[in-house]
Amino acid sequence: MPEPRQARSTGDFEASYAAGTPPWDIGRPQAAFRELADRGRLVGRVLDVGCGTGEHALMAAAAGLEATGVDTATTAIAIARRKADERALPARFLVQDALELARLGESFDTVLDCGLFHVFDDADRRRLVEGLRASMPVGAWYYMLCFSDAEPGDWGPRRIRQEEIRLSFADGWRVEAIDASRIEITIEPGSVHAWLASVVRA
Repeated sequence: MPEPRQARSTGDFEASYAAGTPPWDIGRPQAAFRELADRGRLVGRVLDVGCGTGEHALMAAAAGLEATGVDTATTAIAIARRKADERALPARFLVQDALELARLGESFDTVLDCGLFHVFDDADRRRLVEGLRASMPVGAWYYMLCFSDAEPGDWGPRRIRQEEIRLSFADGWRVEAIDASRIEITIEPGSVHAWLASVVRA
């Protein structure tokens, strides 16, 4: 089974990719994000934060959107860049700490987060939200998939309660919806209970 619930370091993620394919790297977009794309919810400049090997940024680029993916794992970014070249897609991938998004000096209309929010402790979660606030204009959308507290057991990342999401995005944001969803993984049980949060910069 994956690692026990705890905050993860940059080195942990790099080691996960260097050792092979980590459980969250399913080689395609998550179904929940694919549905958002099919519904036209991805607009403008798209940021895939904690992008891993880039499937969500590549999905946005394939839809004709300007897409950027950031991750601290250099191995994952190298794979994402190779995928973009192989698919002839103009997605941009950068080695960048998601906790220092403001350093990019850029603005994004849609931000996708699959499995990043739930790896941080409380202090770093606040830093992530501050960086998002600095990188998103009023009216921009943040879509986040995270482990939910409906998932049994104690393996993997922290389980997140709806109340935690609402508290994290209480200042300068509007939580439009938190829907029950799934995160697909490459190991048993194949998917886990998740929340899909739709949050707008207010």
